[in-house]
Amino acid sequence: MENRRFSVRQNEAAYDAAQTGTSTGISADAMNVLRNTYMLLGMTLAFSAVVAYLSMGAQHPGFIVTIVGYIGLLFLTYKLKNSPWGILSVFALTGFMGYTLGPIIGSFVAAGASQIVAQALTLTAVAFVGLSAVALISKKDFSFMGSFLTAGAFVLIGAMVLAFVMESSALQLAVSAGFTIFASIMILFETSQIIKGGERNYIIATVGLYVSIYNLFLSLLHLLSAFSGND
Repeated sequence: MENRRFSVRQNEAAYDAAQTGTSTGISADAMNVLRNTYMLLGMTLAFSAVVAYLSMGAQHPGFIVTIVGYIGLLFLTYKLKNSPWGILSVFALTGFMGYTLGPIIGSFVAAGASQIVAQALTLTAVAFVGLSAVALISKKDFSFMGSFLTAGAFVLIGAMVLAFVMESSALQLAVSAGFTIFASIMILFETSQIIKGGERNYIIATVGLYVSIYNLFLSLLHLLSAFSGND
């Protein structure tokens, strides 16, 4: 009788572990979303890098076209997030963002400042891996940052538009610093949302992390350029 009860408890424990992921502290559903997100993120980053490389000699589409294109493709991705077409939309969005990044990188390479690009890329990779590790290892719930991030997004967008209109290099530098902090916190927040089950759509999760990485890289590129005197 005792052996039977022990066997039942073992089976229940095994079932619970399979369902809730007790070995990692992350549920099976969340782990599946995380796995698919990182897989799609890796592919879109590679695709974006190729597009950026091919567009290094092209002319930048400009601030207005970049914003309109980004918002339009982002809206399309959200509309198609539960459809297989959503994956194609993600590649369209990340490819477009790579195209806007190519001419910027090309200008640095043409000016003999390719080391700044390499430094920004290295810092971005280190920051992403480090921040993701913090969220995954600590398993802390960073959802309390949601309100702060929403308010911060509006402030940064307003400051970015103001800096563009005023053509103020000091304000542009402040915006880059703000986006560096904002993007870093977003990586923590978005990773936490995935592992806590707050984000169950890997397409949207991929877009969120990609945009954070894009903004972090671009902001670091601007800051490093300014501090090196090549801005």
